[in-house]
Amino acid sequence: MQQGGMQEHRTRTKVVHIGGKAIGGGNPVLIQSMTNTRTEDVAATVEQIHRLEKAGCEIIRCTVPTMEAALALGEIKKQISIPLVADIHFDYKMAVAAIENGADKIRINPGNIGGKDKVAAVVKAARERNIPIRVGVNSGSLEKELVEKYGGVTAEGIVESALDKVRMIEELGYDNLVISIKSSDVMMCIKAHEILAGQTNYPLHVGITESGTLLSGNIKSGIGLGVILYQGIGDTIRVSLTGDPVEEVKSAKLILRTLGLRKGGIEVVSCPTCGRTKIDLIGLANQVERMVADIPLDLKVAVMGCAVNGPGEAKEADIGIAGGIGEGLLIKKGEIIKKVPEDQLLSALREELLSFLL
Repeated sequence: MQQGGMQEHRTRTKVVHIGGKAIGGGNPVLIQSMTNTRTEDVAATVEQIHRLEKAGCEIIRCTVPTMEAALALGEIKKQISIPLVADIHFDYKMAVAAIENGADKIRINPGNIGGKDKVAAVVKAARERNIPIRVGVNSGSLEKELVEKYGGVTAEGIVESALDKVRMIEELGYDNLVISIKSSDVMMCIKAHEILAGQTNYPLHVGITESGTLLSGNIKSGIGLGVILYQGIGDTIRVSLTGDPVEEVKSAKLILRTLGLRKGGIEVVSCPTCGRTKIDLIGLANQVERMVADIPLDLKVAVMGCAVNGPGEAKEADIGIAGGIGEGLLIKKGEIIKKVPEDQLLSALREELLSFLL
């Protein structure tokens, strides 16, 4: 893996417009999530999207399994401010209806919505409104002939399947496309993206599918997305977690910020605690992370537990606290400001953070 060789892929991908957002061509990597409400329940779906928007979601996907869900998209669109992607499986009529009801993009696997005539009907509807089509292929749905060809489910097979679907749509005269290839096998997913990036200039949506719960899903997504994005591959991302989709957005923001692909937001660093810790550092660090979530600053905040490494580490941050015995030091721009009782550390830190806004 060489960063230099792949780094240009993100800058040379084709620009695709999803509602008011542009991806590809060196545009910022955007964060996507997916609702887990019934799309037919407009109120519940809109409420969840608003929470996701507030957390930093930039593109939202909703499943469209019924005609009622397709019709609901129009009402949902009126009440949100981020692009809406319709997720379609098996029935091409749902894709057409989703487009007609205002979807900013549709996600299909051309292999599971019927024959070429049905794909052509979807492409026709997309072309009339210039709506991008995301061609999605998962390792779990790889065609039998490709499994046999490669002796199992492989990265090469996933890429061939995706490019076959892309060619099917290109032959219908349409190239407003985004490609997504996913696997729950992290190393296979990484390899597939490396292969695909060398064979196409379409923007890529990247994710580790079915990655698991908050713990395992974050680890697998952090490793997989981290390696792929570090190579300059990927134009939109989703961290797939079994749980509240707001957690997906939080994790995606942190992955992008850690890789230097996203600015903004407060980064909290904290020590792992040891026998020298004399304050409730674990509780304090979690409180700090929740507290700073709504403060619009691009800063590093340190939460340290003892007098050995704490003051030095806190000085490397923009602002920090270092614990002692029932008290702590408040440190700003490398200077110790004051000594504060433990029960006042959180409020003192917030007060100093808000002073950065003045």
